[in-house]
Amino acid sequence: MNILLLTFTFFLTLLSIHLLIKYASRLGLVDVPNERSVHTVLTPRGAGVGFVGSVLISSLLFDFAHVSEYYYIYLAIFLVFSVGLLDDKKDVSPKLKFIFIFFATLLLYFNGVSIDCLGTYFGYELCLPAGVPVFLFSFFAIAGYTNALNLIDGLDGLAGTVSIIILSAFLAIGLVHHDELIITLSSLFISALVAFLYFNWNPARIFMGDSGSLTLGFVISVLSIKSMAYITPAAMLFIIAIPILDTFVVMTRRIQRGQSPFTADKNHMHHFLYNMKADVKFTVMLIVYVQLAFSIIGYQLKEADN
Repeated sequence: MNILLLTFTFFLTLLSIHLLIKYASRLGLVDVPNERSVHTVLTPRGAGVGFVGSVLISSLLFDFAHVSEYYYIYLAIFLVFSVGLLDDKKDVSPKLKFIFIFFATLLLYFNGVSIDCLGTYFGYELCLPAGVPVFLFSFFAIAGYTNALNLIDGLDGLAGTVSIIILSAFLAIGLVHHDELIITLSSLFISALVAFLYFNWNPARIFMGDSGSLTLGFVISVLSIKSMAYITPAAMLFIIAIPILDTFVVMTRRIQRGQSPFTADKNHMHHFLYNMKADVKFTVMLIVYVQLAFSIIGYQLKEADN
């Protein structure tokens, strides 16, 4: 790990988010509370501009050779970040988000980043037919998880802290297997998120916004695919568990009620837990500890039978 790069990313994120808070209203990056919000006052949003932008700028300045080698991954990240920023500014349609994620996934697919096999079960390796099936499943998985992380971004510090836990597991995998891409991406985003949480911990002075949550979900998706070269798919599901479980339960509940699975509501895990004590910090830390337990289990089972 490049300590200078991580340190620069940390302080650039602090500076960037400080400026975003100061000029948020001029930039049109303000979150207006609605019936699903826990907060009750106008709050700056779009902190993803600060921490994602800092990661990209730091990488270009201090590790250009790495960015050049993996240009397709950084370009794909930038595509998803762009649509997230548009959503923070104008509330774009879900369809447009999926279009951007589609092209980002296409860019990854043509450069060999895709889900080809789902593991070995009872002695049989379950692999997808090459070509369109591999791409479609990869798109389904990436788009699903990218939006899943976006959906848990409902309490101060929640999405950022859960992401740090998940990224730390990937960092451990990268260090053990000497994978430069996994080490660099995970450590950079951990550094940026620690700086972001200084402003986002309850009571938050700024929200992550879709520019942050969509990008984080996409980055974790990419790291998951790359890490499947070293760990089993079943173990991977533990490492990235909370956003998947939350989205699965919420969508199942909506379908049972005859609603669209994409209807916004207050039936997420964090909503139910918050209603128990009306304590944001308690709720966030409870979910974070559960994710930590899942990630530790997943890492311990990384070579176990699927």
